[in-house]
Amino acid sequence: MPATASLTNKLITSRDTLFSLLRKHRTVEHLKQIHSILITCGLSQDTFLVSELLHSLAIYQANNLAYASHLFDRIKTSGVYLWNTTIRAFSTSCQPQMSLVFFAKLRRDGVVPDKHTFPLLLKTFSKLKNENPFQVYAQIIKFGLNFDRFVKNSLVSALANSGYIESARQVFDENMQKDVITWTAMIDGYVRNGGAMRGLECFMEMRSMGIRVDEVTTVTVLCAAGMVGDIWFGRCVHGFYVEPGRVHWDVYVGSALVDMYSKCGYCDDASKVFCQMPSKNVVSWSALIASYVQCSRYKDALLVFQDMLLEDVEPNQCTLTSVLTACAQLGALDQGRWVHGYIDRTNLQVNSTLGTALIDMYAKCGCIEKALLAFEKLPVKDVYPWTAMINGLAMHGDALTSLSLFSCMLRSGVQPNKVTFIGVLSACSHGGLVDEGREFFGSMSRNYYLEPNVNHYGCMVDLLGRAGHFDEAMKLIEDMPMEPTPGIWGALFGSCMIHKAFELGERIGKHLIKLQPHHSGRYVLLANLYSTCQKWEAAAHVRKLMKGKGVGKTPGCSWIEMSGEIHEFISFDKSHTESNDVYAMLDRIIVELKLAGYVPDSNILEFDNDGF
Repeated sequence: MPATASLTNKLITSRDTLFSLLRKHRTVEHLKQIHSILITCGLSQDTFLVSELLHSLAIYQANNLAYASHLFDRIKTSGVYLWNTTIRAFSTSCQPQMSLVFFAKLRRDGVVPDKHTFPLLLKTFSKLKNENPFQVYAQIIKFGLNFDRFVKNSLVSALANSGYIESARQVFDENMQKDVITWTAMIDGYVRNGGAMRGLECFMEMRSMGIRVDEVTTVTVLCAAGMVGDIWFGRCVHGFYVEPGRVHWDVYVGSALVDMYSKCGYCDDASKVFCQMPSKNVVSWSALIASYVQCSRYKDALLVFQDMLLEDVEPNQCTLTSVLTACAQLGALDQGRWVHGYIDRTNLQVNSTLGTALIDMYAKCGCIEKALLAFEKLPVKDVYPWTAMINGLAMHGDALTSLSLFSCMLRSGVQPNKVTFIGVLSACSHGGLVDEGREFFGSMSRNYYLEPNVNHYGCMVDLLGRAGHFDEAMKLIEDMPMEPTPGIWGALFGSCMIHKAFELGERIGKHLIKLQPHHSGRYVLLANLYSTCQKWEAAAHVRKLMKGKGVGKTPGCSWIEMSGEIHEFISFDKSHTESNDVYAMLDRIIVELKLAGYVPDSNILEFDNDGF
């Protein structure tokens, strides 16, 4: 027993053993126990061990960092190394602003920061929205570190991440010792601030200087190429740097390639890259699922998600957001419910993006009550879930509740964005609230400094057209600051059919054919109008015109979900294994409809597939 006690004491007093314990035990309770051991063994002032303890406390004591702060205050002698460790720990914690507090303490205590202090401190600004990195820049100059390469690189990144892209460029240009990190920070800054094209130009400038490209640069440039849809540039990066092995093809480079190809509309290439990846993790799987969603191949996205689960890869928030988007577009309610259940079972944190996708899925699958419940359960609501719920209610025709929710949003202090107003104007359109729609449309620029885009004008044209205000709708189209799209003319055409304004409808129909001469639906619309007016010769002329231009009618397509499986049906296609049973059931339904007294509206004559 004494020998065992002696061995235990040796193990406990070993600095290596204690350091190993700090690395292995990550709960706050364990860390506090280790702190007690440090005190009893006389190691509470050991800089090396205390630094690691502070770092662990800052990361894992998510709700309260007071203990870590108290521990630091109890240290009798603290050199700049310990200060830097504490600043680093807090900058990566859930309270990054604490690193600024400790820097202020450092200055009050007369400790001189070194070249490691400022890069650690500047990382904080990527997480803080209301802090200005220029306050640190003054300190950098004061201590003569404005010429240090690592400090300047961190400053470029911090300024760019905080939105001061021109200031970041100024610091970048003043730096005479640019390395790959400097260039990558500048390129990434452009990408983060909506300047992807400038980021690509910066990359070309970097290559002309002979700077070697690394994995981080490659990922950043691929992101820029995807954002601007430059498939040529993306392929060049892929072929010149990745395939020959000039950069290490890790999971992040592979995921960036998948993302780039999908954003450029080359989904099959994205899938090919995924299959060639040497290793895959949740990031790469999520990138492929998002790729299929981006290319509107929603069924494929769900199939990839099923393969991912079979590979025992746990999905994250990004994965499930894409999956819910696919479910929403397909109306796959059962799979959407399964995802919701998975979120609850795994206690996955529902952030704004995932919550918005959940609301949108339930709304588009017809479960507006479930959407409201998901909305109410969100702990924090920014503009996106509010917008999804407002749009969902508008889509379900509940105009008054939608507008009431918009008022609640404003009272909550959340500022609407342009998408919010699309939902608001759609609600007004469905509810026939013309005066309210006019007021909301005018308030966009007047009260919220949001310039209406073509979608908002489309909503207003639809609103006015549905209400029969054709002169006002035409005046609005004429006064639009941008060219009216076919969708806007199509919305007004639909209103003409409702109100039997056939003369105006005919003009719009002819104009639509001029705008989209190879769009089969435009010919069908005009032919239907002529059929309604019983102008058979004009309808036949449209049919002849369509045939002469070689325009084929796009077959209708629909999906239905049965027992979690998506079934796709295309008009006049009998390739489905149960198509005979489906058509037999449709025949029975038609017979029962006739027996019930239903008479189809023959005013709208749809041409069959042979005619169109």
